[in-house]
Formats: sequence, structure tokens, C-alpha cells
Amino acid sequence: MTRHDFFLPDLGLADQPIAAGLWLVAEGRRVTAGEPVLEIVAGSVVVDLPAPVNGVLIETLVDEDAPLQPGQRLAVIESDGGEEASG
Repeated sequence: MTRHDFFLPDLGLADQPIAAGLWLVAEGRRVTAGEPVLEIVAGSVVVDLPAPVNGVLIETLVDEDAPLQPGQRLAVIESDGGEEASG
């Protein structure tokens, strides 16, 4: 098993407050690379963040509506191998 940290990428929205929206996948659920996992809200913009790898979302590290910063660690996904999503 390999653990992968899931970070908030720089979305180019630094001039607006960014907050966590809804977790679209609950802890303990399997995710597929590219599958939307968390909504991010910046002003009137809502962005779905995809899982970076196939695996199980084992821990969420931010609450819904919590303020976020680019590069912030959001969750941990455990995978069976070291596969990364392409692109």
C-alpha cells in the first residue's frame, strides 16, 4: 500500500478567498484517478478537484467551508501500487 497526499493546486484564483465545498467522496470509499473528490469554491467559481490516483480515500484533512491556500494538504489516498494519473 502506498499513501498519496492530495494537495490543493494553484488554480490562479489567488485574488479571491478559496474554501472547501462539498466532499464528493466519503472517507473509506474507493476513488478512480480523475474522479471528482472535492468541490472548491472561489467567489462564484466552483471547481471539482479530481483524485490524483486510484485508491481509497482514507483521511480528509479539511472540513467543508474551511478556508484553503494553494499547496494545502487536503486528504490522503491509499493505493495498491504507485500508479499516478496521467496528465
